Amino acid sequence: MPVNANRARAQVAPLVVGLTGGIGSGKTAVSRAFEALGIPVVDTDVIAHELSAPGAAGQRAVAEAFGPDAVAPDGSLDRAWLRRRAFADPAIRRRLEATLHPLIADEAGARVSAWTTPYGVLVVPLLLETGRLRPRVDRVLVVDCPEETQVARVRARSGLAEDEVRAIMAAQLPRAARLAQADDVIDNAGAPGAIVPQVARLDRLYRTLAEKRPTNPTLGAKLGQNGA
Repeated sequence: MPVNANRARAQVAPLVVGLTGGIGSGKTAVSRAFEALGIPVVDTDVIAHELSAPGAAGQRAVAEAFGPDAVAPDGSLDRAWLRRRAFADPAIRRRLEATLHPLIADEAGARVSAWTTPYGVLVVPLLLETGRLRPRVDRVLVVDCPEETQVARVRARSGLAEDEVRAIMAAQLPRAARLAQADDVIDNAGAPGAIVPQVARLDRLYRTLAEKRPTNPTLGAKLGQNGA
């Protein structure tokens, strides 16, 4: 490829696919299928866990906002305690989100700005609920399955009671509202193997869309700004 073509390609900001879905819908399985194709994935849940570690910025901010009860004996955030409080009281949930989400968004933006591939996947469970990162993605990919399937999956993996799972679901968009905002949908109601061909199809689509993007001298600037 000519040198000037390489330079032009380097100036094209990667297509950012925002992957979302309700709890238990299968976002992790879908993101792993993209990773198997060599596509970079930035998962805000993973970032949230990293920020919750002892001494991390998120741990310090939440401990200051909620006091010592929010900290587990090992010094990390007591996520179970915070989850119970947050989903029992919308005001506490909003306060927790206001404390953590800016930190998560800033770190996600920094990681996405380092992408050199035609496109990448940004996993944001509350992409459509909070709206903080919604303007920063080019496509919304929703992982979908029936609500009863969500409940069964979450209970099997976490041991939460059904009412706890449904409380979490109630804080998320209803299934129909989420689907109405999707550019693309992966049906994860069936066997896990059904994800792979759907991801392969979308991979072809996203590569095609990425090739049509205009050059941009500030690679990743859209996701690298502060105050996400």
